[in-house]
Amino acid sequence: MFFNFLLNFALLISIFIFSADSITNPELESLVELKSSLDPSNKYLTSWTFDGNLCDGTFEGVGCNAMGQVTNISLQGKGLNGHLSPAISALKHLTGLYLHYNSLVGGIPKEIASLTHLVDLYLNVNNLSGSIPPEIGNMENLQVLQLCYNQLNGSIPNQLGSLKRLTVLALQSNQLTGAIPASLGDIGTLMRLDLSFNHLFGSIPTPIAEAPLLQSLDIRNNTLSGNVPSALQRLKEGFQYANNPELCGVGFHALKVCSDSGNPDEIRPEPYAGRPINYGIPKTNIPETANVQPNCNQTQCSKPPKRRSHSSVVVGVVVATLALSFIGVFIITKHRRAKQKHGSSSELSDTRLSTDQPKEFCRKNGSPLISLEYPNGWDPLSDGQGLGGLTSEVIQGFKFNLEEVECATQYFSPGNLLGKSGFSAVYRGVLRDGSMVAIKRVSKSSCKVEEAEFLKGLNILTSLRHENLVRLRGICCSKGRGECFLIYDFLPNGNLLRYLDLKDGDANVLEWSTRVRIIYGIAKGIQYLHSNKVNKPTLVHQNISAEKVLIDQRLNPLISDSGLHKLLTNDMVFSALKASAAMGYLAPEYATTGRLTEKSDIYAFGMLLFQVISGRTKITNSIRVAAESSRPQEFIDQNLHGMFSEYEAAKLAKIALNCTHESPTERPSIDEIVLDLSNCTSCYRSP
Repeated sequence: MFFNFLLNFALLISIFIFSADSITNPELESLVELKSSLDPSNKYLTSWTFDGNLCDGTFEGVGCNAMGQVTNISLQGKGLNGHLSPAISALKHLTGLYLHYNSLVGGIPKEIASLTHLVDLYLNVNNLSGSIPPEIGNMENLQVLQLCYNQLNGSIPNQLGSLKRLTVLALQSNQLTGAIPASLGDIGTLMRLDLSFNHLFGSIPTPIAEAPLLQSLDIRNNTLSGNVPSALQRLKEGFQYANNPELCGVGFHALKVCSDSGNPDEIRPEPYAGRPINYGIPKTNIPETANVQPNCNQTQCSKPPKRRSHSSVVVGVVVATLALSFIGVFIITKHRRAKQKHGSSSELSDTRLSTDQPKEFCRKNGSPLISLEYPNGWDPLSDGQGLGGLTSEVIQGFKFNLEEVECATQYFSPGNLLGKSGFSAVYRGVLRDGSMVAIKRVSKSSCKVEEAEFLKGLNILTSLRHENLVRLRGICCSKGRGECFLIYDFLPNGNLLRYLDLKDGDANVLEWSTRVRIIYGIAKGIQYLHSNKVNKPTLVHQNISAEKVLIDQRLNPLISDSGLHKLLTNDMVFSALKASAAMGYLAPEYATTGRLTEKSDIYAFGMLLFQVISGRTKITNSIRVAAESSRPQEFIDQNLHGMFSEYEAAKLAKIALNCTHESPTERPSIDEIVLDLSNCTSCYRSP
């Protein structure tokens, strides 16, 4: 009797503890419930457990913000074969949901519409069925909606026209019927609309054709009819309409001219008159690098497997058994689960957005590469051919999709433009994982003509890894755009020019110890470039300047554009040097030899050293004379108000003078410079 009392009491305590934790952390409960629906066999999401911390990186594919709230779930291509549970609605702060390239079945729960912060919804390439919930139209922040390559049926909800921030709507290769809602034309931000390989009928609504930002409309393989609005001529190749024999119009080379009798727009053929139409997924449209293949063949998609229903009695027995079995576990882990309420903001990367940005979260798992397809060609890294020494592992680690680049920069919005040069433009971007990047946009005409040479240059870029070099995140090439994109980490503090020529009292005035540390970091970066290491040849930067030295959040320097000249044509490289020459970074021997060597890098470093200690961009002869005469009060930045080490100032001035010696043979090597700087003081050490 007493034993039964103790057992019941312990059970009540465990239930109370479980309930209390559910109240304090409902997101954890939601994730565990999601796990049971997405991965019923518990094969892929074994890290999702009640005794884990959902924001410390142990929950695979889960990302959190600084407040410990789940903002991202990235589980693409994981082999998930369950269904999406309405429990997803409890993750109120979710901004990205990526479940594509799996084998999920069942319908899309209407409860997903409560995720009003969601920006990206990727459910494509699964076996989802049923209709598209009209409630999705309430997701006011949604920008990308990918539901393609499923078995969805019914009509396209008119309510989707309420998604005022939507840029991409991809519904292709489903079993959708009915007319195209004219309300989609009310989406002023819509850029790409893909409705191909469905059962849609009726005409193309004029409002869609006149959508101001529309760049791509694909309606192939439907039963559409009527007069094609002439406004779609502006899309050129962006408008694809094949296999809609009842369409007509003027100005479209593959369309017949509309008949004068009646109003062509009012023609309404039968939605599906038994005419054989291939609704399968063309093999070339599926990313070749996707590990999970959709359950489709060339002619018809297979029926989704039926979900097994479970008796509520069985569920009750299982729950009761688990509760009794893990009473001790609940009690022991009580305090650990209570810690899950808040995430640690100290683990946020330097490249994360601030907490007031809707897409910010701390990525621990899940790739930022949403897909790896190159739909428009010019992919010198594809199919393992002509790789110039790049291994397949390196390729997969660096390849970015063109769509990912376009979405990250909001289709190269002028508001994201950071700067331009003679051969490139740099844009700020936000990847799917919330991290900020800088994307350098280089035209193909600026790159080396020979593909082997271009690949050799890419090989060098991907081999560079050093704490004082800006990290290359990825590469994307597009024949359709005739451009190559280099994706780097974004450094929010800008370049070194931001800290020069400042007025007294400016918040950006650097302390002396910080300046010494910056000088040392630049030297270490150059030393790495000049060294000959495994898988990395000796490399001359050729264009070191204050503009090429970026500053991270801890005020450490990182050299940018290292190895970039290996991708560019000679005339582009020469053009880039003009600005450096005007600022005094170009070594004097270049005028006679036309060659850039390690000693020319040393000369540029010497000029940078002068700039950092003087706080000026223009190094006058008077500064050099004061340095030679050891009068630090005359060449050290006046904004420091004497707060510097005269010994260090004299030593740095001597190094700068030696580096900028007119004769290259008189300049020290970078190894000598680093050794000299390391003997200066401990100021160079990172805080």
